[in-house]
Amino acid sequence: MLVAVAGGNLQGVEAVYLAQKAGWDVLVIDRKPMVPAAGLCHSFAQLDMTSEKNLAQALSGVDLVIPAMENDAALACLDRVTRNNGIPFAFDPAAFAISSSKIKSEQLFKQSGAPTPARWPTCKFPVVAKPDRGSGSQGVTIFKDKAALQVSLKPPTPEWLIQEFIPGPSYSLEVIGMPGRYTTPQVTDLAIDAQYDCKRVTAPSSLTDALISKFETLSLALAKVLNLKGIMDVEVILDKNDLKVIEIDARLPSQTPTAVYWSTGLNIVQLLGNLFLNRQTRIQPNSNHEYGVIYEHVSVSSNHFEIAGEHIMSGTDALHVYPDFFGADEAITNYQAGRDDWVATLIVVEENIEAAWEKRNSVIADIRKTLNLEICRDPVPQDLT
Repeated sequence: MLVAVAGGNLQGVEAVYLAQKAGWDVLVIDRKPMVPAAGLCHSFAQLDMTSEKNLAQALSGVDLVIPAMENDAALACLDRVTRNNGIPFAFDPAAFAISSSKIKSEQLFKQSGAPTPARWPTCKFPVVAKPDRGSGSQGVTIFKDKAALQVSLKPPTPEWLIQEFIPGPSYSLEVIGMPGRYTTPQVTDLAIDAQYDCKRVTAPSSLTDALISKFETLSLALAKVLNLKGIMDVEVILDKNDLKVIEIDARLPSQTPTAVYWSTGLNIVQLLGNLFLNRQTRIQPNSNHEYGVIYEHVSVSSNHFEIAGEHIMSGTDALHVYPDFFGADEAITNYQAGRDDWVATLIVVEENIEAAWEKRNSVIADIRKTLNLEICRDPVPQDLT
């Protein structure tokens, strides 16, 4: 089967990596001549995805299209071309239009009864201000007081969502399916860097069974209200002993699907493809066991080693998959022997999360020792409490 992944950056890397694990041939399409996913696919086409003629030619013979970018014009063109040529398109334009707006998403949360952080000005400081549109941590800013907020946002406009800042840990969960039949693969735990970008995903989750069940229930309720046709991921933050929904994205996420794959054997990209190819949503894990997985991004420069958010993997040159990378089960990286500056996503898998942490620490120690990296950083957000 030939799958076209439209977009070769972070989401594209995720889609291609898991499509390869499913045994599919993969074509990556991107307007740039060099993208990270270009080193992972079978073939690559550079073209403007807002050109229907060029896009139709590139998609000739393709069995499925998975979008892996958020350009509205390109997504609309992909939607038209795939419909005109009878190619399954693993995307829900209506759901994406809501989830790509943080303000519309918050309205959806209220409609479904999902708990959310309090909205400013009814909450105390510090607050977090998020641009209405933008993925991940892009443009997100924390303000400690009203004066700082008013200087930066004069005055706060409808294009910003401003909420109470909750310093608790974050968790993610995918929902896949069609109206009336949704499924939730596995909850994963997120760790963020000083820029509030996700630097590490771990599985299985450290949440209690009761909170995992609650997370699944509220995610399914959101999918129902959204009338989801495809996939979305839901991100929550733990506030005392309650979960608050902070974001949804109705498109293939990056990072968490690979952690789920290594922990459970469930391939979210394969499930998504099967959903649009033959309307299957049934999940059959390889076993009832959840392996311990640590998936994290690292950057090496001169004698520095740093664990950092996913942004360091964005816009790199071609990435490749290396098994047994300094003891890690796999790495997705542009590393080459003798190269001073490189980045990698390290994937470490063990029987349980405790053993995975021991192995992960050994991997990092081996990289530092072998490459003589004296300085090691693992930045975390500033304590604003």
